[in-house]
Amino acid sequence: MKKIALFLMLVPCFYLSQMKTGTFSELESLQKESPRPVVIHLYTNWCTVCKIESFHLSKDKDLVKMMNENFYLINFEAEKTRDKIRFQGQEFEYLSNGSSGIHELALALSKNKNQPVYPLWVFMDKHQNLVYYQEGQMTPEKMKQKLLEISAL
Repeated sequence: MKKIALFLMLVPCFYLSQMKTGTFSELESLQKESPRPVVIHLYTNWCTVCKIESFHLSKDKDLVKMMNENFYLINFEAEKTRDKIRFQGQEFEYLSNGSSGIHELALALSKNKNQPVYPLWVFMDKHQNLVYYQEGQMTPEKMKQKLLEISAL
């Protein structure tokens, strides 16, 4: 019984330390309501670096608070998302290649148009202009630094 009570008391702590994520379909209405810079995180489910990175980023409470209060975060699974996505006035679809594939939007956001490097981070100001782009792992320290720089724009 004590274990259950302890678990129930800790559940809100875990919930509060998570980064709030949105979708591309929500972004347009959110930006009209309250304009904020946007952080897009492209990843895949097979990317080990992506999983390690997400774990480290979500453990940094200051980073989570900064992201949740001042930015819109979109986690985008580039090779599994099959929905048609409307972003910046264009429509993007999933490109199937047999049993696998990739989303057109992942290719559009990537500098490498043949195959994006994962994880991939795209930082945009509140007008959705590209501010910063990074291929590869992002540390909590570097993420906080970039968020502070973007907040100052």
